[in-house]
Amino acid sequence: MSLPKRDGVQGRYYLIQKPDTNPEVLEHADQCIQDVLDGTAKENHSGYPVVVRNQSGTPFLPSQLLGRYLSKLPLKGFPYADAVAFCDALRRLAGWKEIDHTLGQYIEHQVQERYFEVGEKEDYFSAYPPCTVWPELRPEDVDDGLLRFACYVAVCYTVYGASYNSLTTEHILGLVSQIRPDMVKQLKTGGSGKLPKDIQRRKTEHFTASANDAFATIRITARDSTEECYGEILDYLCAVLEQEEFPRSYSVEFRGPEKIYLPIPGLPKKGVNQLFACAVQHPNLHSAMARYARLAMREFEWYQNLADEACAMPGAFAVFALGLEGEPWVPLVTEYLDLCDDEHSSLQGKFLHALIRKFGFQPWTLGVLVRGALSMQWLEPAREFRSLIANGESLDALLAVKRRFSAYLLPEENEDPKFRAIAWQSLLWAIWGQASENGGSKVIKSAPKELRERYQEILE
Repeated sequence: MSLPKRDGVQGRYYLIQKPDTNPEVLEHADQCIQDVLDGTAKENHSGYPVVVRNQSGTPFLPSQLLGRYLSKLPLKGFPYADAVAFCDALRRLAGWKEIDHTLGQYIEHQVQERYFEVGEKEDYFSAYPPCTVWPELRPEDVDDGLLRFACYVAVCYTVYGASYNSLTTEHILGLVSQIRPDMVKQLKTGGSGKLPKDIQRRKTEHFTASANDAFATIRITARDSTEECYGEILDYLCAVLEQEEFPRSYSVEFRGPEKIYLPIPGLPKKGVNQLFACAVQHPNLHSAMARYARLAMREFEWYQNLADEACAMPGAFAVFALGLEGEPWVPLVTEYLDLCDDEHSSLQGKFLHALIRKFGFQPWTLGVLVRGALSMQWLEPAREFRSLIANGESLDALLAVKRRFSAYLLPEENEDPKFRAIAWQSLLWAIWGQASENGGSKVIKSAPKELRERYQEILE
């Protein structure tokens, strides 16, 4: 089959949504759709834009393949299982970001606009307009398969999307609940049904737990405070996060008989704090805590049941608990700090203050502080830092860091002299705050005579 010249970026793919699309191109698109279902289609994640190719090598945009597939489905007797099978196959092949907008538009047009009267947004900050069911809508006009598909799309936004996509999930489920509240109730109690039964619910002599992928929640109740109990809980948490279908931003709700929290002032006294404060008391569980942390840590993902001012990446409390155990956990702590979103995450600052208060300014704690200062917008020092640094041993440690500062930066950070200068100034600010500016003249002036030369070497 001889195909016409390609459209798109530098002719890298064919467009199939134009009214005058060549019939031969559409045949290749339909073959590509079948190949996606059969598992024989190919993708090119390394290129831009991402395209999907059929067995003949003909390239198409994933969003347009999805749009063509959905456009052919009947809205009465909607084939829910078939639609989910295709969407899952295409998502696994090309990635969620390539299809999320198309799915959202489809639900907007085929569910929201067909079944609901759409009002005006209350204000500029409202993500979605208010929607009420059309008064004249009859039960026989509503297709259950289509509503189930809307629920599937809603869950996908939570499972595979960014943390803010939970607003889309809430909106779509809010639509469905106005027509079929029982569907949404089922999701609340049992999730999407994709998680294995022993992950959805688990009960032992030590704890009970449940995981809901649709609402991104893990609920755990400990029956005792033994090492066995916390060991089983950590194994369960890891098993949940190993499920591809479970969201990367989620809530951990924990209840247990031992009411202790991590010794970090200002940390929210939530169940997840309590859980890891209890678990870290058992040295045999430290490796399991680190395993959980590494499974949980994802850039731009969050514990969803923490307030905005206390937002934290999943795994944060496990990292904080282990970090306060000392130097062996530095690799895990720095791994965490390098993933922190420096524009929104600040809870790590409270941990860094507690770390320095406990161990002082040593070579290894200063190494952590370098990464910590880069993990947020201008880490403010704790009040005690000036006195904790004011000794020969601590100042010598900081001077050693200055002399080989490039060793504390990532390779790409080292390539930029301006970045290196900013990183060093960020470290000084984390110790002395505003007094570190202008060559630290105020700090040097107030330094003890016998240490002044060291202060000058560090700050000037």
